Amino acid sequence: MSSRDRKRRARRKRKERGGGARDGHPAGGGGPDASEAADAADPAALAAAAEARDISRSELKDRQARERLEPLTDGERPLVVTIGAAVSLLIAASILIAWLAGVEVRVGGSDVEREPNLFQVIPPAILFAVMGVGMLGARYWAVLGFQAIMAIIMVGAAITLVAAATILQAVSLVLVLAIAATLFWFTVKALARIQMPSPGDRAR
Repeated sequence: MSSRDRKRRARRKRKERGGGARDGHPAGGGGPDASEAADAADPAALAAAAEARDISRSELKDRQARERLEPLTDGERPLVVTIGAAVSLLIAASILIAWLAGVEVRVGGSDVEREPNLFQVIPPAILFAVMGVGMLGARYWAVLGFQAIMAIIMVGAAITLVAAATILQAVSLVLVLAIAATLFWFTVKALARIQMPSPGDRAR
């Protein structure tokens, strides 16, 4: 059986369980099935299904979204995770290269520039390197850490954008904000898929 067939089979089992005893309805019988009751374009059907299951509409929509996700197959890695790994490893390498090249940075908010010391370089370089390697292995903790850093970058870019002094600086910050937001958005789905057990695990 191919991996695609296994995933389809696993999804069918999930839907059968979701419409069955878990919510007090016989499987394949009386209760409304979340996958059928919820036309995204029909709020009334969604509300009726949520009321029948005694859950909120947002929780029902979350369940439906999870049911549509496909678990990762062995060795599979979402594209956004691969991109995040490459970005992390490039950042780690750039930190070390800049330090070895003697690049000076500003200290605090002053105009004074000096070369960072070893303790200011090694920890972030190690952090990004470990995170990049973890993402190559599609590790949940690594992807979650990358997502957190993207959120920090988004906040920092938005705050700095308010005080941008030149058009070039503003455009650069908007670009950084857009890239970080895009990576953050797509890692949400990647994290959900990484959390899901593989079809082989379900079979066991």
